[in-house]
Amino acid sequence: MSILQNKIDFAALISVKMANSNGDPLNGNRPRTDYNGYGEISDVCIKRKIRNRMQDMGKEIFVQSEERAADGFGSLSERASATMGKIKDRDEYAKKACETWLDVRSFGQVFAFKKDNVSVGVRGPVSIHQAVSISPVDIESLQITKSVNGEPSEKRSSDTMGTKHFVRFGLYELKGSINVQLAEKTGFTEEDADTVKECLRTLFVNDSSSARPDGSMEVVKLFWWKHNCKDGQYSSAQVHRSLKVFLREGVTIPACAADYDYEIDGEAIPGLEAEIIDGL
Repeated sequence: MSILQNKIDFAALISVKMANSNGDPLNGNRPRTDYNGYGEISDVCIKRKIRNRMQDMGKEIFVQSEERAADGFGSLSERASATMGKIKDRDEYAKKACETWLDVRSFGQVFAFKKDNVSVGVRGPVSIHQAVSISPVDIESLQITKSVNGEPSEKRSSDTMGTKHFVRFGLYELKGSINVQLAEKTGFTEEDADTVKECLRTLFVNDSSSARPDGSMEVVKLFWWKHNCKDGQYSSAQVHRSLKVFLREGVTIPACAADYDYEIDGEAIPGLEAEIIDGL
């Protein structure tokens, strides 16, 4: 497996319909928006979904969610201690962590555990922006009843009122890049890049919940730019700006992904072609 040799930039268009794309716990779990009404999905949320897809594909990952923990460890500290043993050298510790876990050599990780007297930081080559909707989104709230009593009670009903929030429709743009210099440090390979690409293409597979029913969120298109050198033919900002997403003529209130169109400004980045992939 060869270490990544060419810088990569990518972007994805994500459709959200009647779903809570990313609830904000500081705002009653309403879908995240900025002050202008544009929807947001945090980079942390997206990385969690990528990690889940890595795990679905049989890859070893370090930051496992509680319901998906497959190795019997109840915390990151336990997982690190069992794998690292008594390694104290920082470089050796980081090297083994990157060799063991794909998410560490992709996103990086801070290992700071008192029990093992360890403090090691790893910078990963894969960087991801928060996703932002192309147009402002409408947030709707639905009053629901839910059963909360596990034991019989004469004083109150087993049902209580609750609220469910969702985005009626939004098309979000996600941007990211993969840095070759950091890939060389963590051992991130060409095969790892292909895994990240597949994770992005299938981002919402096995991700359904009450807030995100199957089919309510999908990756519509994935754009993948592979440069011809380590540092890149253009900056990531230039590459991302070359993708233009806009409402189709005559559409004022978008209701589906088909209400948008896109184009790539080839004159802005001559000599760099995008691989355009349909999402799943």
